[in-house]
Amino acid sequence: MTLTMADYAISTVETIIAPVRGFTVAGVPAGIRKSGRRDMALIASAVPCAAAGVFTTNQVKAAPVLLDQTHLAANPAGMRAIVVNSGVANACTGAQGLADAAASAALVAAALGCRAEDVFVLSTGVIGVPLPMERIAAGISALAGNLAPDGWAAAADAILTTDTVPKTASVRVQTPDGDYTIAAIAKGAGMIAPNMATMLAVIATDAALSPAALQAALSAASRLSFNRIVVDGDMSTNDTVLALANGASGVTVTDGDGLAAFQAALTAVCTELAKDIVMDGEGATRFITLHVSGAPDEEAARQVAMAIATSPLVKTAFYGGDANWGRILAAAGRAGVLLDAGRLALWIAPGESDCADGLQLVADGSPTAYSEDAAAAIMAAPEVSARLDLGLGAASCTVWTCDLSHDYVSINGHYRT
Repeated sequence: MTLTMADYAISTVETIIAPVRGFTVAGVPAGIRKSGRRDMALIASAVPCAAAGVFTTNQVKAAPVLLDQTHLAANPAGMRAIVVNSGVANACTGAQGLADAAASAALVAAALGCRAEDVFVLSTGVIGVPLPMERIAAGISALAGNLAPDGWAAAADAILTTDTVPKTASVRVQTPDGDYTIAAIAKGAGMIAPNMATMLAVIATDAALSPAALQAALSAASRLSFNRIVVDGDMSTNDTVLALANGASGVTVTDGDGLAAFQAALTAVCTELAKDIVMDGEGATRFITLHVSGAPDEEAARQVAMAIATSPLVKTAFYGGDANWGRILAAAGRAGVLLDAGRLALWIAPGESDCADGLQLVADGSPTAYSEDAAAAIMAAPEVSARLDLGLGAASCTVWTCDLSHDYVSINGHYRT
């Protein structure tokens, strides 16, 4: 029998995560954070999982990143759990940091009855501070005692730092062989830039995939989501996205339309979380969708889009509701892509839009006779879209960013206090 995409149905992305077969989850307060809020989470599978990961490209990598890269390389088909702590990043902590990350994995392994090499460790928080291992140990014990299929909300809350809201997403995929779920939690609000940022994401699915197929799908989904968001242009030491697939649904994803459906569902989940991170950006008041079209190739479009998305002048203009479009063109011009200024065209629109019916501000590199009042009204919206067409080809790219406010400076000027 030949199957087509018509044989697969992908639900809309939900923010409430229903139990994912074979996984139990918990989030508890371990006393790592001064506030006394939840600060440790554990995601565990009853059976070994295929695993995949995408990590920060920062050359200064935190101890848990180095540990996880080692565990993933050695054991891509046998991972069992992910433990997360917030409040302390365990970055720039030398040999002690590596030992503490390994000890955390060993404590989880002892609690679950698996090997330390079967456990991933994630940390987020202040750089240069060692893990409080007594509290970590007590937290792991509490997590193991609270594991439950419906623990996703507590876990999502436990991994936050400067975030104001938890970030959760899930989809269900119906196949000819049954259904499976993809669920994920994420954190991130600052140090957000391409190639990820101060963000962590944990993805769990009860579908069965090979490690290679899962890694390819995660890399592709991350390229279109987590690697296309900007809050402030900084890149962290701890950025990690991990995916576990335990096969408990009985549905096996191999190739063809089945893999295409999985890819579409995974990308939808990752995109939802990526947008949530931008919407919750530190001090952000506006969510901005940037489209760059008419590029000679996708990489050129991405390069121009990221130059605009990371520009402090562009971001502060959006904060002020000022249609100062010259800043957008100036940022595009310094992106390192060969442009023809006389071909540039720019539109803006309220909401998350493709700007097809937007207000055109620039045509052929010069301003149109647009209404300043109309432009100001669009820029005052909580969600704004802009499209810059380069007039050079058919390639395009979309990225998501936010404005830059006074509150961003306040939050980061006193981050440790």
